[in-house]
Amino acid sequence: MSVARDIDSLEVVALYPEDPVFAQIFEDCEEWERERWMRDRSSTPYSKFDGFLFKGKRLCVHVSSWRELFVREAHNGGLMGHFGIEKTRGILEEQSYWPKMHKDVVRICGQCVVCRRAKSRLLPHGLYTPLTTPQRPWLDISMDFVLGLPRTKRGRGNIFIVVDQFSKMAHFIPCHKCDDATNVVSLFVEHVVKLRGIPQTIVSDRDPKFLSHFWKELWGRLSTKLLFSTSCHPQTDGQTEVVNRILGSMLRAVVQGKLASWEEHLPLVEFAYNRVTHSTIGMTPFKVGYGFNPLTPLDLTPLSQDVVKLRWE
Repeated sequence: MSVARDIDSLEVVALYPEDPVFAQIFEDCEEWERERWMRDRSSTPYSKFDGFLFKGKRLCVHVSSWRELFVREAHNGGLMGHFGIEKTRGILEEQSYWPKMHKDVVRICGQCVVCRRAKSRLLPHGLYTPLTTPQRPWLDISMDFVLGLPRTKRGRGNIFIVVDQFSKMAHFIPCHKCDDATNVVSLFVEHVVKLRGIPQTIVSDRDPKFLSHFWKELWGRLSTKLLFSTSCHPQTDGQTEVVNRILGSMLRAVVQGKLASWEEHLPLVEFAYNRVTHSTIGMTPFKVGYGFNPLTPLDLTPLSQDVVKLRWE
């Protein structure tokens, strides 16, 4: 359920004077004009614009059922991914503020029955070969497959995973169990090359013969006679194994028993994965790759379109 259907902006504004924390602050703040709010909102602890109370760019959410709605949206909304406490709080803190938010996130995430059933408790294992540090997005990538999933209505039973080593952005591409290197190259061109270009290196623990065939098929598909300096590494740095584990947990959470429906959920799962902050880079893959985070329902409600636009300028 999206919070956008449940929140009335006039009701949010009307409840500020009744809040034990924000009431006095709301009363003391005068309504700011557009130009002043754009100019000075970051230089003062609180500001009031369009009837709403802000702490910097973040909307102050008063004590009410709205807080729970916001937490649940950040945790299990359609564009989220049933992430844990820290990532859920990170999503909320981008655009919301209230005291003791962490306590509310702990409580509500802890109540999620779906997460308790779906989340894997397996610890990372194995030793990985260290790779050179990537210099920019989509120069060095990892590839892997999730195999043996329930067959979907479209006959797909595998997921082709491509991860950028720099931004950690991932593409989750459904494919058939019988797809060979030729078919995989077609998927790679359709979902990756048209957006990212050709990588310089590919890391994968797939059969070296498969990787060699993959490169030959890719360059044949591009109809080039140029010599190429790209390379394949038949090894793993652990990146795709971590992604596989996270993807498995996310899919188990969203399919909720309808195992063959995983393909329907995959696009939103990919969005959620790329929209959450990754600990190794301290940002979301979207932020690293695009320079901004795409909007979610949490960014749009309960504010007016004018405020939403100004808020991120």
